[in-house]
Amino acid sequence: MLLIYILLLLMIVIWGFSFILVDITVDYIPPLSIALYRFIVASLSFLIIDIYLKLNKKKRTNNALEKEDHTKFSKNDWTLIVIASFTGISLFFFAQYTAISLIGPSLPALFVCLLAPVIITLLALIFFNEKLTKLKIIGFIIASIGGFFLVTGGNVENLTLQSPTFIGYILALSTPLLWAVYATVTKKITKKKSNIKLLKYTAYLGTVELFIFVIINGELNIFILNFFNIMILLCALYLGVGCYVIGYYIWQYSQKNLKSAKVASFLYVEPFLTLFFSFIFQRSEVIVVWNIIGGIIVLIAVIIINYES
Repeated sequence: MLLIYILLLLMIVIWGFSFILVDITVDYIPPLSIALYRFIVASLSFLIIDIYLKLNKKKRTNNALEKEDHTKFSKNDWTLIVIASFTGISLFFFAQYTAISLIGPSLPALFVCLLAPVIITLLALIFFNEKLTKLKIIGFIIASIGGFFLVTGGNVENLTLQSPTFIGYILALSTPLLWAVYATVTKKITKKKSNIKLLKYTAYLGTVELFIFVIINGELNIFILNFFNIMILLCALYLGVGCYVIGYYIWQYSQKNLKSAKVASFLYVEPFLTLFFSFIFQRSEVIVVWNIIGGIIVLIAVIIINYES
């Protein structure tokens, strides 16, 4: 159990810095292209892993991981995997990376990391029959109050069409919902099936989806011209191997062994790490004091919601 918590801590550090790295990289190429580079690297990583496993098949005959890898997905599983590829990869990263390019790294991190656990808990009540207690109800009420200040920064005009940050806010707000759906869908699969296979097929599908989006968005030339840019290559390796292959595996492994709410609770620290990194690297932000106060209120609310978990 201690190992899982250590891995989750490593995961949030890796993910926390990724927002800063993306904010730096969008100065070179558009958000969709960054996401596509990331998942090409992730997909190639899984392909290399598969080749390695096949070359060493004899040595793994009695390995438990090998047995898990032979599990087959049903038609219903494949439907869920397709949903996961859109909500957890293509749509999610398009929304998140575009939001980072428009409003800076910290607000998107605050939104997804503090609002997603609340939505995940709500979905868990519906799909996994987790109990609704008085503390959870109180927590949801407090989270609603904190969420208002977190999202608006105390100024409702930030969510009006006239606001220059409107698009960035809306995209950032879509990410916790997309992530919550992804987390719920994948939890239904990983209860009985392989984590590695789920991540692999989700990455493959996500890569195809992102490639199509890049073509539709007219970014293919930009994508090709920057293919050997060292900065983008390093970013893609960090995001593809570190954030996805390692980070997502930790997430799925933890989801399989802990309650949804407990795993989600580790996301609370991530946005504050991102804010810390943002100050260190002097990134431009549209964040105000009320956003941080709202984030702290939501953090308290989520702790209350998960107190009995």
